[in-house]
Amino acid sequence: MFIVDDDPITVFGIKKMLKPVCICDDIQIFENGKEAVDALRNRIENGEDIPEVIFLDINMPIMDGWDFLEELISMDIKEHITINMITSSIDPLDYQKWTEFKNRCPHGLNYKNKPIFKIEISDLESIDLAS
Repeated sequence: MFIVDDDPITVFGIKKMLKPVCICDDIQIFENGKEAVDALRNRIENGEDIPEVIFLDINMPIMDGWDFLEELISMDIKEHITINMITSSIDPLDYQKWTEFKNRCPHGLNYKNKPIFKIEISDLESIDLAS
């Protein structure tokens, strides 16, 4: 699992909410999309598992969530990834942009507003859930 967000409070909250609902030993944290893209490419090149779930902030420095999605779409990834776009933005254009990406992206794309109060099962579509 990747958590791509430059806000340490959001990262802490997501990790805390994940504990009771899923079993995940491989959580990597990135402060911007470029770090996450580089790590993803590295995993692909080395034949390592790619994350089944990504929590992706929209607004970050260096490479934002939209640019990350562009890079992800251009990669030849066969495995299904559930991507949870998270944002504190109330701009309707962000939701419209998400809708456009949802139609283009071969992976599952959810839209969540910050603060996140609960992790839903649909946010974790393809990982082992705690019983």
